[in-house]
Amino acid sequence: MIIKNIVVGPLEVNCYIIGCEETKEAAIIDPGDNAEEIISTIDKEGLNPKFIINTHAHFDHIGGVKAIQDHFKIDFILHKDDLFLVENASEQATSFGLNPIPKPEVNKYINNGEEITLGNKSITVIHTPGHSPGCVCYYSDNNVFVGDTLFAGSVGRTDLPGGSHETLINSIKERLFPLGDNTIVHPGHGPSTTIENEKAHNPFLK
Repeated sequence: MIIKNIVVGPLEVNCYIIGCEETKEAAIIDPGDNAEEIISTIDKEGLNPKFIINTHAHFDHIGGVKAIQDHFKIDFILHKDDLFLVENASEQATSFGLNPIPKPEVNKYINNGEEITLGNKSITVIHTPGHSPGCVCYYSDNNVFVGDTLFAGSVGRTDLPGGSHETLINSIKERLFPLGDNTIVHPGHGPSTTIENEKAHNPFLK
């Protein structure tokens, strides 16, 4: 699997461009800002973007969606429980002292267990509410892209609208731990880790 990581925006979000090596079909995960850099990277790598798939809809993860959506004429895919966050994304941004963001259009909703095809790759949708109601993770080829559900040594904050710490911990233990110890975890902020490492060392998961 092709995996490119671009750190974007003032909150340093990990935007991932993932793709199929054989067909060069690609998806963009969490393009929170720096749309021009993301577009340039896709063109430079000779990739054919098929859709934008977000782990959730907090403003720092969707700030670049509309520009990329408009440029490539591709769908923006999200869990329906986070639609309310798209609707008030600009208010979120301004509450952090940042500029309002362009509001994207959600074209398709996804559900837990759904399979998304990307060239010769299959991506499994895992609904992991807690950080937000519609948080999802994307699993493929022993890699899981978790957004703000899980970090190296930490977990997502749950003090924002729709958040629940108990729900978050249950999501991690019940839906991410079963993926296996060797699964590589790609979070929405900070370095990658593994399920094994978080089981052993993450103080929030003891």
